[in-house]
Amino acid sequence: MDQRYRERLARYTTAMRNGQPDRVPLRPFVAEWTGRYAGYTCQEMAHDYPKALEAVRRCARDFDWDALVPNMIATWTGMLQAIGLRYYAIPGIDLPPDVGHQYREPPPDQAYMRSDEYDQLIEDPTGYLLNVWLPRVAAPLQPPGGTVTEAHNLSLVKGAMAMQQFFRDLQEQEQWLRRETGTVAAISGMLRAPLDMLADKLRGYLGVLDDLRQQPQKVLAACEALMPHLLHFATLTADPLQQVPLGFWMHRGCVPFISPRQFESIFWPTLKPIVQELWARGHQTLFYAEGNWEHHLSSFAELPDRSIVLHIDQTPIDKAHRVLHDKFCLSGGVSNYLLAHGTRDEVRTSCRNILQTVARDGGYIMDASAIVQNDATVENVQAMTDATHEYGVYSQGHASTLPEDSGSTSPADHSPAEKFVHGAGGSRPPGTCVSWEQASRNLPAISGDPAICREVWQRIDALANLYVWCVFLVF
Repeated sequence: MDQRYRERLARYTTAMRNGQPDRVPLRPFVAEWTGRYAGYTCQEMAHDYPKALEAVRRCARDFDWDALVPNMIATWTGMLQAIGLRYYAIPGIDLPPDVGHQYREPPPDQAYMRSDEYDQLIEDPTGYLLNVWLPRVAAPLQPPGGTVTEAHNLSLVKGAMAMQQFFRDLQEQEQWLRRETGTVAAISGMLRAPLDMLADKLRGYLGVLDDLRQQPQKVLAACEALMPHLLHFATLTADPLQQVPLGFWMHRGCVPFISPRQFESIFWPTLKPIVQELWARGHQTLFYAEGNWEHHLSSFAELPDRSIVLHIDQTPIDKAHRVLHDKFCLSGGVSNYLLAHGTRDEVRTSCRNILQTVARDGGYIMDASAIVQNDATVENVQAMTDATHEYGVYSQGHASTLPEDSGSTSPADHSPAEKFVHGAGGSRPPGTCVSWEQASRNLPAISGDPAICREVWQRIDALANLYVWCVFLVF
């Protein structure tokens, strides 16, 4: 199994660095589909996450795939209920048991951040999330000065303990996949675009559209204030070995959801420096580009070579290959509609066309266009797998060892982006809730070594920061 793991990791990383391995790697982003294959409902997968983990394990045992996400079910509803989050509809409770979880988009007048609160967010992003946003999205919580109830206290205690359990078990899942099936954990950590977070969790999509027209400078300043915190979270959660990429989920930052001018003036200038800085620190980013991003391929080309893997959903894959194949690896492009409603032969034909054109010289990873939920047929997913093994072999490639630069390389002339080195990001530095300088003023005189006290305080304080940003970014 160790040898199989090493070969698969070498195959995967060689392709991601835009090289040519022994064959095209398979990395299906399968979510609710794993439950369909293993015999679990969406409710069981979302609410009882050990079943979601078991479904992934069963797929890893039964399919010859190189890499998998240890759990692609985006939420564990036990934790969501422990926290009391308002913005999810839960399978088997709010929805039929065989329907995946749904996000409740707030009406503009009920957005979790009001249109006149930009200055608060800009001044102190962490403080805003702790004191304003979290009490609004978590039903039992009260803002500072509110009546603290037992439910309020339980939300914080149960939510933090549940989150710790969830991520501990995900780490164990990664080790199980490696040890028992030789399967690579496909991604590590998470990046989000600043403007996406404003639209997803703060102002809502419609609210952000209004703000982009009525107060664009505030939107830009808020995105700039979020940048150091999003960089910090991405770096903290990234693969420490710098082998697998950060997951970056992209959806409403492209035309036509925002205009080309808004992309060029706000979305891209507050995302590009983060990606560049991550690459300089050795971390590749998977651009999981849901929707059609063909209008922005030239912008992606501004990034350093190999700094990203571009996943293809509705972007024309031949155009993406034509513009970017000398710079970046591509993945995906197999229609989810075809996987659900096409024939086995149609799936094989689609895969063969991609393998003989886009993947011809390397730098490609086989996957569906978008996350595979529970509508794709088992036969068609198997057809995608079989076609890759049959048509995706390179005569000159190899997968016996990791590429020499299995970690990323920093540009020689790189210097940290201005926004990440001069205290930008509001009054609290990234990773901080209460600084040691502030806390120490309220402590008795320290008779021993103050460095020990400071180190422990900062370590525990960082966990509180991680909790609120994890709720904001991941759940």
